[in-house]
Amino acid sequence: METRDKRPLFERFDDADVRALIEGYPLAWVCGGGAGALEASLLPLVGVYDGEGRLIELIGHLMRSNPLHRALIEDSRATILFSGPDAYVSPEHAGRRDWAPTWNYAQVKVSAEIAFDETLTEYSLKVLIDAMEAARARPWGVEELGSRYQAMLGRIIGFRARVTGLSGKFKLGQDEDSATLHAILGALPDAGSVAWMKRFNRGR
Repeated sequence: METRDKRPLFERFDDADVRALIEGYPLAWVCGGGAGALEASLLPLVGVYDGEGRLIELIGHLMRSNPLHRALIEDSRATILFSGPDAYVSPEHAGRRDWAPTWNYAQVKVSAEIAFDETLTEYSLKVLIDAMEAARARPWGVEELGSRYQAMLGRIIGFRARVTGLSGKFKLGQDEDSATLHAILGALPDAGSVAWMKRFNRGR
């Protein structure tokens, strides 16, 4: 017998949804340092997953001069916020004047413990560049920087963010009736939001 998902409607997602959002929208707010010295920076991150596809850590790097570096040395706990596609949805998109406008979005919040590691710095660059350049006809590599690469390495440091908690919210039209949903899908100009709305409304 199938068990009914008792989570709130917009909080029903799986590990594959988390991975797709992180890979599609890797630039995240990394916030940390404790209440007395809160710092935040946008940083690109790459996920690491276990054999079941569950996110277990994130790999990244930042400038040593970034105040977030010092704040996370003093307190390694961090909150990491991934923001996926978002779009304002007008009654015009819904084809209904008796329908209130709304905003659709996808987000994942990760609680993590961050550990800096100088030996991870080059690897953190490699996995990010490989991920971002993979689809290009001529993928770029760090060796093309020449002597500038070593100078750059001295200014940054890699880190692992071990996941200690995760939550998400995917508000993507799951509460709309079928006719309204399909009207929005046909009229909304934001292709990213439409793709994610279709992902969360399969079979409707």
